[in-house]
Amino acid sequence: MADRTPPLAVEELRSLVANGEIDTVVLAFPDMQGRLQGKRFAAPFFLAEVLEHGAEGCDYLLAVDPEMNTVDGYEMSSWDRGYGDFAIRPDLATLRRVRWHEGTALLLADLAWHDGSPVVAAPRQILRRQLERLAELGHTAQVGTELEFIVFRDTYEEAWDRDYRGLTPANQYNIDYSVLGTGRVEPLLRRIRNEMAAAGLTVESAKGECNPGQHEIAFRYDEALVTCDQHAIYKTGAKEIAAQEGMSLTFMAKYNEREGNSCHIHLSLTDADGRNAMAGDGPRSMSPVMRHFLAGQLAALRDFTLLYAPNINSYKRFQPGSFAPTAVAWGHDNRSCALRVVGHGPSTRFENRLPGGDVNPYLAVAGLVAAGLHGVEQRLELPEECTGNAYTAGHAQVPATLREAAELWENSPVAKAAFGAEVVAHYSNMARVELAAYDAAVTDWELRRSFERL
Repeated sequence: MADRTPPLAVEELRSLVANGEIDTVVLAFPDMQGRLQGKRFAAPFFLAEVLEHGAEGCDYLLAVDPEMNTVDGYEMSSWDRGYGDFAIRPDLATLRRVRWHEGTALLLADLAWHDGSPVVAAPRQILRRQLERLAELGHTAQVGTELEFIVFRDTYEEAWDRDYRGLTPANQYNIDYSVLGTGRVEPLLRRIRNEMAAAGLTVESAKGECNPGQHEIAFRYDEALVTCDQHAIYKTGAKEIAAQEGMSLTFMAKYNEREGNSCHIHLSLTDADGRNAMAGDGPRSMSPVMRHFLAGQLAALRDFTLLYAPNINSYKRFQPGSFAPTAVAWGHDNRSCALRVVGHGPSTRFENRLPGGDVNPYLAVAGLVAAGLHGVEQRLELPEECTGNAYTAGHAQVPATLREAAELWENSPVAKAAFGAEVVAHYSNMARVELAAYDAAVTDWELRRSFERL
């Protein structure tokens, strides 16, 4: 990644700490689910000790389920290995103020073992490795994520106490593109937009979506790792700001039977001179590099779906006619396809429409890059585009369940070649843990259907 000016320089942090404006520094890293985990440090201690030497954390943080239960099956972390520590190394390029917490700065970290070797199953490291491979070909990935959420007028604690039933959405009807509908929630949306901008993110817009209470705030694209870092900070910050406003919001892929929360991911490539390497004189103004890269997306889409749809609930989105994809197909500005080519000239790019709001952006973007590299290295030919309704055009289908996606991932030669056996095994186990928990659960659907009538 090119050198860049961080949102907050270390010298500025020292000055802010000295004059009392900053008293807390959050050091965090993304876990398997893309959540930020870490510690809050007293700012003077951070500057004196953590800035240079880093910190430590229990390695179980990459070997637990979403409820933080220790589970079996992870090679890197277990009771047999004693649940030791790994090193948490600050990435100073990510240092910034977070104005939704008074007197607070935040920065992200990479994980390493005590011998200095990277923790290869850490999401940020997985993405870094794929970007290094891309750089060897002279390219940099430019990425934008479009993250949707549903806002409720209940607090998170109220939602918990009510088992997430009967919550009041911030809007009562479909407000897709409605200025009136977004205006009803503008105090919250404005806080999120402005405070993300103060944290170094470039805000583009906010708009209403289809499900009652559903909204999207969009940010400008950036280099891949920067975008994923900003995505993780935004997702955490939006929840924290909503909580401060006495509200809640969810990024679940499918909160109810209506429209799900998507996270469409746009990707383009730049060359060493900063030009869009995907733009060209070929069909649909695509360069040969883009055609191979896009062909790789199609070839690896089913094998890599676990990276784009990592949870049981993720697969509830994939319904015909829902604007969430079911077909392994590409098309020009065609929202019925999993892969949509958009833009022209310098803005030429593709959009992967599989991920939902629950996606771990580091893993998903790593998957996009690895798939594209597979297409480039193998010089795969791009099949004909879908110009009609991909839902009914007879294309291969994306996996319908987490179980199917996990089996494809675990047995994929492409995944093992791109990510290595350790990473494939680590995230296969993550899927197995979720499947076992879900298979053992008795759901509300079963109770309603069976309690009296069966």
